[in-house]
Amino acid sequence: MNPIVIDLRSDTVTKPTPGMRMAMFRAEVGDDVYDEDPTVNELQKRVASLLGKEDALFVASGTMSNQVAIKSHTQPGQEIICESECHIFNYEASGAAFHSLVQIRPIKGRAGVMDIDEIKSAIRPDNIHAGKTSLIMVENTHNRAGGTIYPISEIEKLSELAKSRGILLHLDGARLMNAVVATGIPANKWAGYFDSVSVCFSKGLGAPVGSVISGSAEFIQKAKRYRKIFGGAMRQSGILAAACIYALDHHIDRLAEDHQNAKELALGLSQIQGVRVEMESVDTNMVMIYVRHPKFNAESLSAALREHGIGMNPVNSEKLRAVTHLDITNPQIYETVNVFKQILK
Repeated sequence: MNPIVIDLRSDTVTKPTPGMRMAMFRAEVGDDVYDEDPTVNELQKRVASLLGKEDALFVASGTMSNQVAIKSHTQPGQEIICESECHIFNYEASGAAFHSLVQIRPIKGRAGVMDIDEIKSAIRPDNIHAGKTSLIMVENTHNRAGGTIYPISEIEKLSELAKSRGILLHLDGARLMNAVVATGIPANKWAGYFDSVSVCFSKGLGAPVGSVISGSAEFIQKAKRYRKIFGGAMRQSGILAAACIYALDHHIDRLAEDHQNAKELALGLSQIQGVRVEMESVDTNMVMIYVRHPKFNAESLSAALREHGIGMNPVNSEKLRAVTHLDITNPQIYETVNVFKQILK
């Protein structure tokens, strides 16, 4: 199998830049379990401030941040609502059931967005026959929908509904900074509607490891206990936190480059027979490519691209996902379009 030269499989494949590696090398560290790692403490403080929250907690991954939030917000036997294609429901190994003993009630969304009336209908009635709806979760931007942005107007409606019913809200903001850059709406505006927010640093922000979960001081104290129970308490983790701080300083504004590259990729592919792209759904750094060719499905087209050194994952039998990131250059976008033309001619 040929090596991947242009890796559009995910923004998780990014490698630390030289500047980020130097920041990690120079990081001052201590024992984070004793709250003595100054670099971790700085990261947590900065993210809490960025999101307008009281406190924050550094964890190993986006999955851990979401699972710690679920555990902190719920009791066994309760129910949580989320969109049916979201990361929590599809990619976290049934963690909500395993860790928290809660039931997930998925709602089919449109481009990752749940209809507010369907959410109202999904909230369980207050009687002995139903589990209590205790938490609603939103993913922004939405991975399986193709990096789409959850409209803030819909989040406002959801916040009003949740408050009126006494239900908590969690934002899976793994790629929240992509939404911030694409819309110009600041992170604390998005985060202000939620009781807890997670942000991942190992995707478009380019750090090798880590996410941060943020919320009230009381919530973070509870989350810290569950991080320990889940085996996620780390020691001299300032080496990792330093990469995240570097990303905050250097890798947020540059996400606009990824968004532009995604749009140019989508535009180029939209002019090729045999594939279809919905230009209006390219909000950030992802392009969903629908295969409409008599000789290829998504899997076989992915294999053909791999023979040309291009990595791109099939989502299902008819759809590929391409993800731009800091290790993808603009010339590589045009090379990718040319390879599609060559394969599908």
